Amino acid sequence: MSYCPLGESMKTYVEVFVNADGGKASVITERLLEMGLTSAIGEHDFVYRWKDDVVLAEVLRFVDQVQSKLKGTGAILKFRTI
Repeated sequence: MSYCPLGESMKTYVEVFVNADGGKASVITERLLEMGLTSAIGEHDFVYRWKDDVVLAEVLRFVDQVQSKLKGTGAILKFRTI
């Protein structure tokens, strides 16, 4: 399990790279917001705040869900959980 500073929940950061021939950025954003991610400006495009510390299996399940939700959009995703 990753170290999480006292009082802070774990977070999964998502960077999204859109394909010019794929789904619109607005559609991709809408789908991610529906999943409970929040948009961010800066180093990462989206963040998911976990309620509790999580183990690898939970993170992988979440990543699988995001991939399924964005299937067919051509989006390339990068995840980082801390």
